[in-house]
Amino acid sequence: MPDYDHLSASIRALTHGEVDTVALMATLVCEIHHNHPFCDWTGFYRVVAPDLLKIGPYQGGHGCLVIPFSRGVCGAAARLGQVLNVPYVDAFADHIACSSSTRSELVLPVWNGAGTLLGVLDLDSNTPAAFTAADEDWLVPLLAEVFHDSV
Repeated sequence: MPDYDHLSASIRALTHGEVDTVALMATLVCEIHHNHPFCDWTGFYRVVAPDLLKIGPYQGGHGCLVIPFSRGVCGAAARLGQVLNVPYVDAFADHIACSSSTRSELVLPVWNGAGTLLGVLDLDSNTPAAFTAADEDWLVPLLAEVFHDSV
């Protein structure tokens, strides 16, 4: 389990005063990917058109380039505006296998303070049931804080 307090402090220090969405995404991805023991692919999918996500900053192997809101875990999280923690991706009926090694996934919608959906944060693991409620409880308020003034 990551040291959430230390990691949050690091992310706050690195992103303080920044409002550029891509810069914020790149910084968070790097910090989370290198500090969460179960993240094998960590990245953002950005909202680029109505009901359409495109890959943003990420760490790990290649990801899917385009994901419609109507497909996969990332699309469902964006469409529903809900956190989706999928312990076994093979059991998710509409899972998109960007990587055949992925076994579990945590996807969190990301909004700015004006309520605009900016995209989703996607954490993939080659370990089944890798992500916990503690991960969700840590990331939801941190994402709201970091992206509050994002443009």
